[in-house]
Amino acid sequence: MPALVLAKVKVSDAEAYKEYAARSGPAVQAFGGHFLVRGATPEMLEGEDDGLRTVIVQFPDIETARAWYKSEQYTEARGFRAPPVADATFYLFETS
Repeated sequence: MPALVLAKVKVSDAEAYKEYAARSGPAVQAFGGHFLVRGATPEMLEGEDDGLRTVIVQFPDIETARAWYKSEQYTEARGFRAPPVADATFYLFETS
């Protein structure tokens, strides 16, 4: 079953964040993932916009998503996103 990773990110240093973005993409691809949403501006249908960057990545299955997150390649990329560059919350979902 496919899995989704949802990230909500508050970027504090947009210039430094570019290095994370450049490294995280290849890490996602290395694990068969692809971006469904990567920082696009949402159309608000209800509620208030939280102002955070939203990223949604699809992986072939939940085990692969976990392996990506724990991988050496993505761990290195995450180092370029660490505070004070950005604060992030990640969620992992198995789709039905």
